[in-house]
Amino acid sequence: MSNRIYDPITPRQVAFLGLGVMGYPMAGHLARAGHQVTVYNRTEAKSVAWCEEYTRPTGQTSMLNHAQTPRLAAQNSDIIFCCVGNDDDLRSVVLGPDGAFSGMKPGAVLVDHTTASANIARELHAQAGALQLHFVDAPVSGGQAGAQNGALTVMCGGDREAFDKVHAVAMAFSKAFTYLGASGSGQLAKMVNQICIAGLVQGLAEAIAFGDKAGLDMNLVLDVIGKGAAQSWQLDNRGKTMVADQFDFGFAVDWMRKDLGLVLDEARRNGARLPVAALVDQFYADVQQMGGRRWDTSSLIKRLK
Repeated sequence: MSNRIYDPITPRQVAFLGLGVMGYPMAGHLARAGHQVTVYNRTEAKSVAWCEEYTRPTGQTSMLNHAQTPRLAAQNSDIIFCCVGNDDDLRSVVLGPDGAFSGMKPGAVLVDHTTASANIARELHAQAGALQLHFVDAPVSGGQAGAQNGALTVMCGGDREAFDKVHAVAMAFSKAFTYLGASGSGQLAKMVNQICIAGLVQGLAEAIAFGDKAGLDMNLVLDVIGKGAAQSWQLDNRGKTMVADQFDFGFAVDWMRKDLGLVLDEARRNGARLPVAALVDQFYADVQQMGGRRWDTSSLIKRLK
């Protein structure tokens, strides 16, 4: 966990649904910012462990609790944050008699950080409105390190009023929390993000593989070209680990394939042409076949060595 200093704001009663590699530290930043946090996780032992971890070091008067269902976690909360795996997981924690919508009070806001489809964002936004609730689709970029350091970039879609209600609280784990437009806009922006990353990582993998074949000192080459037009976050943070054949951190190949599946489904609907993204998706399928399902996305270079 980072040593970041939190801007003082009025403590709120919030809930967090889903304590995976992203949600666990995100919820922790909310607790350390002084909010009263109730957490829910499908495996209850993780919820218990979270409460124990964040109660001890904070020394705060804020109460941390865990609930057995999303409905119970959402009761009495002003804002409910959510970060789960996919569309189906999202439906399971939001809808139904034990879902968050069943427990939310009128005017409460559910902020969903899952990388999911734009369709489910619009679906849940409409259902929330019918119940006098609010729903904001807010996928994140920055990976596990960004979540741990409270430095995520968050792309938001939905009603501006709902966005404004949650902005200050969400800055506990964000370096940027930006409103992009109507419901689904956040998810579509995350798709743009993943298209960019796919092409960049493949280009970097090919460049490093080419330089190796040419007999160059690629660590030195990366230092040089990183000062010019080839510079990118991927080059700065993954270039030398790719040279060193290290792939045990960051964003997993399985997750990237899920995201690219969403991208390609949306492209079929809107008519966008994505030849590079489609090709890189198949390259990631090759990496999965090599046993790299949990390797970092920079493992594309493994195909080329």
